[in-house]
Amino acid sequence: MDYLIWPGAIIVLAGLAGIIWSVLTVGRARRAKLSDAELRVKLQQAVLLNIGALLVSALGLMMVVVGVILR
Repeated sequence: MDYLIWPGAIIVLAGLAGIIWSVLTVGRARRAKLSDAELRVKLQQAVLLNIGALLVSALGLMMVVVGVILR
């Protein structure tokens, strides 16, 4: 089931990149000294990105696990 393992690993890496991107976005927003309302908007966007990236990463991990089990 190599056709599940490698694409799953790529999807996991894409999700990990999204998580790292959201962490960097929050760091940049905090250093920018924004007002509370602007910071809240940036953080809400980062949370949405973080949750989406986490779901993508979990999907990829499931693909890898199923591929290894069925191998």
